[in-house]
Amino acid sequence: MATIMAKRETLQRKWYLLDAAGKPLGHTAAKAAAILRGKHKTDFTPNVDCGDFVIIVNAKDAVLTGKKLDQKFYRTHSGYAGGLKETKYRTLMQTKPELAMKLAIKGMLPKNSIGRWSLDRAKIYAGPEHKNSAQKPETLED
Repeated sequence: MATIMAKRETLQRKWYLLDAAGKPLGHTAAKAAAILRGKHKTDFTPNVDCGDFVIIVNAKDAVLTGKKLDQKFYRTHSGYAGGLKETKYRTLMQTKPELAMKLAIKGMLPKNSIGRWSLDRAKIYAGPEHKNSAQKPETLED
């Protein structure tokens, strides 16, 4: 039995559509990260970027369980003394739900060039409409 090693030049990338409405943010992000990485394919190769495209709609309707809305923070630092900015996830989900979903997916991808390339293939929208209908995405159910 021969081992199959995927090559980036011969890959066929598909488009998938995930609906985040009423589902936990982490569950949707984990499903998206696995598809972006290519773990659902039989010819998955860890050192090759063999993932597919993911469209996530209704990011504003994703649910954070427990007390995460009030206890979890999005933190950024400017690099200067006193430059820490904190935003509660309650505020972040109201103002930028796409960023909250993107950060969740980013944390689940590898911290290297393959992870950065994979994150570029995630298309996240706050509402139910998306601009990628020409790609004919396949709808995934959880």
